Amino acid sequence: MSLIRVENVNKDFRINKREKGVASAFKTLIKREYSVKNAVSNLSFRINEGEIVGYIGSNGAGKSTTIKMLSGILVPTSGEVMVDGLVPYKNRKVNAKKIGVVFGQRTQLYWNLPIEETFDLYRKIFKVEPSQFKKNVDFFVELLEMQPFLRTPVRQLSLGQRMRAELVVSLLHDPKILYLDEPTIGLDIMVKQKIRKFIRELNEEKNTTIILTTHDMDDIDQICNRVIAIEKGQKIFDGSIDKFKNNYSQGHKLSINFKNKHSDVRDSRLTILENKDNKVTILFRKEEISVTECISILSNIGEIEDIKITEPNMEKAFENLYTIRTSN
Repeated sequence: MSLIRVENVNKDFRINKREKGVASAFKTLIKREYSVKNAVSNLSFRINEGEIVGYIGSNGAGKSTTIKMLSGILVPTSGEVMVDGLVPYKNRKVNAKKIGVVFGQRTQLYWNLPIEETFDLYRKIFKVEPSQFKKNVDFFVELLEMQPFLRTPVRQLSLGQRMRAELVVSLLHDPKILYLDEPTIGLDIMVKQKIRKFIRELNEEKNTTIILTTHDMDDIDQICNRVIAIEKGQKIFDGSIDKFKNNYSQGHKLSINFKNKHSDVRDSRLTILENKDNKVTILFRKEEISVTECISILSNIGEIEDIKITEPNMEKAFENLYTIRTSN
């Protein structure tokens, strides 16, 4: 049975239509006109316990609206949302105990409290048993290397330190599901790597189900094993990371340096990008020909000195997907 189930969900928002000017403002007091914006349209997907899913899309695609419906903040216009057997908006308090939420551009920390005291405050809010609380704090603090700034007030923390604290606060009560919205936004590469490693280890140690929304495709590539892409509120892809990259990238790139002159490359499955001096660069798709066979073909046309293979790029695949969508 799926932990998260979204079936034929629609979410519409009524937007007040108002023209410029004072006369228009008075007119809206008497009679208001509305337009309807469809934020999510006939959306369906299922997520099993322990999965790490990247939920991607352009700005305004409907990602945040979906997360808010899963969290119980918003009510679907139609369709069904189930989280661990509960309808989130009908069981908000119970649902809140099962989930953790981190928004990269919003904070749930108290500005003047040291991190250590903030953790204790949330222990009381979530009614976490002292033994469980200590075990969790010790585990998270060690993984995120937070010991040096536990007594530091939130207002004095760097962005990277604050984001690590946000993660711990959202996980103190051992939620089954963690929703992450841009958790590495604005962070330097070293802190990003710490947070990515932490998310993977959290999933391995506690089997936490994680939904990650971000515009950083490196986050998706390094953390997730599945991706769901939406555009204009509609699902346009659901599958593995490898399938996504293979479907929407040009393919694998192979660069070969030969010791001496070589014969021409003659295989319809190989696209030549460069053929200059003793260097050949080709493009190929793994579903058409394997890496081993590519190298075997090239080794038959000359003596190989050096090989470099470049896998499909997640960010480029993302760009290609939305280029295809907007051109149709």
